[in-house]
Amino acid sequence: MIQPVAALIGALAGAILGSFLATLILRWPQGRGVMRGRSACDGCGRTLGARDLIPMLSALMSRGRCRTCGGLIDPLHGRVEAGCAIIGALAIGFRPDLGGIGWALLGWMLLALAVLDWRHFWLPDALTLPLAFLGFTIGMWASDVTLIDRVIGAAVGYGALLGIALGYRTLRGRDGLGLGDAKLLGALGAWLGWQALPFLLLIASLMGLAVMLVTGRAKHRTARVPLGTFLALAAAPAALLTDRLIG
Repeated sequence: MIQPVAALIGALAGAILGSFLATLILRWPQGRGVMRGRSACDGCGRTLGARDLIPMLSALMSRGRCRTCGGLIDPLHGRVEAGCAIIGALAIGFRPDLGGIGWALLGWMLLALAVLDWRHFWLPDALTLPLAFLGFTIGMWASDVTLIDRVIGAAVGYGALLGIALGYRTLRGRDGLGLGDAKLLGALGAWLGWQALPFLLLIASLMGLAVMLVTGRAKHRTARVPLGTFLALAAAPAALLTDRLIG
């Protein structure tokens, strides 16, 4: 049973963190800082005040545009804030303890990684490596997966995709799979254990194939697939399947 007060706290925390993550997703790939200086409009450079920084509500009140120059506010802000709010509400609402915080952190980081890989085919070490570390620490309170299963999951997850990447490079003479994907699968192995890896890969592959077919990318032999996005999206259903069938 979800606890309303805990869910509200989780939603508020998620919305606030989502505001930061949205800015990170937009600026980080461009080499722009997200930690220095105050937030400003990307169009006119006006420093944003408190009324401009309320997650989701500020954009709704200004109809998605800057109050000074009328420039369009990237809708990614609201989407990431809403997504993080939902993740926080569900994770902490159902688990108002350290384990719930762990699941929330996992969901928030996976959301950022999914969007970054979808937009830029980029899974930065600054997110994947801390994600793996959290799997061995706070992740221990989030689920009953043993430490040895987490260690095996991290090693096998990383090693499997690393082997595929190296084999493809040897056979084809070019990169076909980024090492960021291997690090992400290793991090998920650290959270969910080695038992979840087959479900993760199967669900992510089916998702990727479906998107490729629907968008028509499957017709192009050189089309790039953001595998990290689908691995991130597959984490929740893979965890549920592992718990139901194996746990």
